[in-house]
Amino acid sequence: MSMRSMSTKNAACVRSEEIKIRIRDRKEKIGVVDSRGFTLIELLVVMSITSILMAILVPALGKVRRQARSIKGMNNQQQITSALNLFASDNDERYPESVATVGFDSTWVWSDPTKLIGNESRTPTLHRAMSEYLRIYIRDADAMYCPSAPHQYKYLQQAWDAGDDWDNPDTAPTTDPMGGTYCFYWNYRGFLTERNAVFRGPYGPASGGRFSKLLVTDYFGYDHWRTQGAYGSCEPFRGAGVTPETWLFSAYWSRTNPAESTPEFKLRAGYTDGHVETYSPSDVVPMRVSLSRDGTVPYAEGTGVGPGTFFLPTNALH
Repeated sequence: MSMRSMSTKNAACVRSEEIKIRIRDRKEKIGVVDSRGFTLIELLVVMSITSILMAILVPALGKVRRQARSIKGMNNQQQITSALNLFASDNDERYPESVATVGFDSTWVWSDPTKLIGNESRTPTLHRAMSEYLRIYIRDADAMYCPSAPHQYKYLQQAWDAGDDWDNPDTAPTTDPMGGTYCFYWNYRGFLTERNAVFRGPYGPASGGRFSKLLVTDYFGYDHWRTQGAYGSCEPFRGAGVTPETWLFSAYWSRTNPAESTPEFKLRAGYTDGHVETYSPSDVVPMRVSLSRDGTVPYAEGTGVGPGTFFLPTNALH
C-alpha cells in the first residue's frame, strides 16, 4: 500500500471520529437543555403571551355570543309573527284574543303585556293561556322567550304545555298566571301618555287605520313595582343587575341606579307583515297599562304598585 493511500485512509478515519464526537456532544447538550426545564424568564414570557391572547380572544368570544343571542331573538320573534299569521289564516283573518287581562266577565281590565298566561279567562269561551291558541304552530316554548334574559323561566315548557291548566308546583294547588320576557300586543289596549291617546294592537294581518301593526317586542320598561324608579329589560344593558324570577314573573335585567340617563342598547320588534326590526331606547314612546277596557284610563304613575311604563318602538305608531 502506498503512503498516499494510507494517509487518505487515516484522514477519513479521523473525520469519522470527529463527526461521532460532534453528534455525541450535541445529544449531550440537548439532554442538558431538556433536563434543566424552563427558566423564570421563559415562564414569564409564556404567561405574557397567554395574557395577551386572552385579552384579544375573550372580548371577541363575548361579541360572538351576543351576536348569536341577537340572531336567536330575531328568529324567535319571526316564529311568533308567523304563528300568529297562520292562526289568522285559519280563523277568518283574526288574531287570538290577548291573555293580558285581570278579572272576569264585566269586571276585567288590562294587565301586563308580558303575560303568557293570564290570571283567569275573561269569559268561558276565551282562553287564559296563549299556548291554547298558538301551541299547534309553536311547540317549543323556547321561541316565546328572549334569549338575552338572565335565565329562562324555571317551568317555561311545562307551563306552555299545560295551557289553561297551568299550576305552578311551587305554589298552592290552584291555577297560576305567568309573565314572560317579551311583550305581546295583538288585540291589546294601552294608554300613550305623551300623545294622550289609546294604543290599539292589531286585530288581524290586515289591520289598518287606528290600529298598530306591532305584534311583539323585547320587554323594556320603567318603574315596574318590582324595580321601582328603575329601567328594566330582557336585554342586558350597562349598569344593570338581575331582578330574580318569582312564581309569577320571569327574571329580567334592571338598573339599580335610577338616577342615570336612559340606557342605550338594541331591542327587537315584530310586525304583522312578518318582519322583525331593531330599535333603540332613544326611539320609543311610553305606554301605560290601562284600567279601562277601552284603554283610556291608565294606572297612576309613581304609586309603586302598578306594572309601570312600557316603551313601544316609534315605528309602531306609524
